[in-house]
Amino acid sequence: MITRLLTTVVLLLLCLPVTVQANSGKVYVWRDANGVLVFSDSPKPGAEEVNLTTKINLMETAPSFRPPPSEASVSFTVEITNPEQEATIRDNTGTVHVAGRALPRYPRGFQISLLLNGEPYQSPQTGTNFVLRDLERGEHHLQMELLDQNGKLIAKSEVITFYLHRATVIPPR
Repeated sequence: MITRLLTTVVLLLLCLPVTVQANSGKVYVWRDANGVLVFSDSPKPGAEEVNLTTKINLMETAPSFRPPPSEASVSFTVEITNPEQEATIRDNTGTVHVAGRALPRYPRGFQISLLLNGEPYQSPQTGTNFVLRDLERGEHHLQMELLDQNGKLIAKSEVITFYLHRATVIPPR
């Protein structure tokens, strides 16, 4: 019966979780027979105790993510490159080719509107090249506007003045 009790106690002790504790955080160092440094948590004859100081390893966090600047914060510019200011264009059909540019390159969804003499010329489009057809002779004013996907004005060019010369159909007297 005592044997049986002893066996039960031993089995119970074996089933209990066992916690292993380090030797109070001490580290020892020595050189082995080949001269290699050996570090251990258990002392050996001739080993020296390494003095460890507890330091908290603080790392700076990476800068927070910043999304690319929105279109509203980008400063767009629009300019008319053709015709030049005060240009005289001779075309009997009244055709004028208008070219422009917007910097930086505007995102998809933005459009360019061309104003002829202060009024929109056709519908806004995605490109910066326009062809004006059947214009009357005389002085004309052009301006380009950059519009976002909602039609909001983002930037506009300076007003360009040009003169269109067309041969008259009135016979001389």
